[in-house]
Amino acid sequence: MKYHVIALCIGFLLDLLLGDPYWMPHPIRLIGAEIAWLERRLLGSKDDLTNKEKRDLQQEFRWGCVLVFLMLAGTIIGAGVILFGAYRVHPLAGCAVETIMTYQILALKCLKVESMKVYTALQKGDVEAARTAVSMIVGRDTGVLDESGITRAAVETVAENTSDGVIAPLLYTALGGPLLGFIYKTINTMDSMVGYKNDRYLYFGRAAARLDDVVNFLPARISAWLMIAACLFFPKSCSPKNALRIYRRDRYQHASPNSAHTESVVAGALGIRLAGDAWYFGKLVKKPYLGDDIRSIETEDIRRVNGLMYVTAFLCLGICLAVLILM
Repeated sequence: MKYHVIALCIGFLLDLLLGDPYWMPHPIRLIGAEIAWLERRLLGSKDDLTNKEKRDLQQEFRWGCVLVFLMLAGTIIGAGVILFGAYRVHPLAGCAVETIMTYQILALKCLKVESMKVYTALQKGDVEAARTAVSMIVGRDTGVLDESGITRAAVETVAENTSDGVIAPLLYTALGGPLLGFIYKTINTMDSMVGYKNDRYLYFGRAAARLDDVVNFLPARISAWLMIAACLFFPKSCSPKNALRIYRRDRYQHASPNSAHTESVVAGALGIRLAGDAWYFGKLVKKPYLGDDIRSIETEDIRRVNGLMYVTAFLCLGICLAVLILM
């Protein structure tokens, strides 16, 4: 247990200091490449899916289940062999490998760096550069966004990924080590790549999307309550009372059972309105708003939501360590 606690702490610290340098090989990029390769083999090219009458939608769903099975099996075998093999060599070697794996699972600094690229571009008045920067971290079409829309998209993705990219992987890694952490990241990556409700992925990506809903059910709610507590550290810019009010009112105002939890907290804490209609793959998707339009969204809200994310992460780490030490 002591090696697990040490690895969790140092891995968290490495993520804070280093983030994800582009030059460094990263297992999540490898997982993404494997998903893309399997998708092409199982589902075929885009040209194969133009005629719905010739498509076997049930077979597409079954192929999607095969994708989930193969990816999880590969992750369990690959991560398990590396981790347990290192511990068989020596406990210190195992602790070192676990530390590196934990660091690679977390995405706290990466999310801040990418969202702050949007902030920097907007501060310079370069809307086109801001569109390009925000397109790297959101799934919606960004070409139609004005400055407010770009800011809103950046705030929303930080709010949502506080759960998906920070708290959930931290909780799973604390609970079951890097093996469980990588299982979670594999599920989440599959959902981000094939979990869309469009013509291509509606059936093929359904298993991945449903599994992602299951594994994020508790983390999304834990993240929301931790983020409400984090508001107490920013008394001038965040309202914990309004965050709680909007969370209770709007947390289910989303097609996903989990996505609106942290987004509604941020909307209430900052006194802004998030979500609403957005364009995806050239189609307008109607979505309800989260929060009240107490004030207009502004570029500084990107900095504020990053502050909330960081405090939320530290609160989660503190709770995880307390539980592990007391066990």
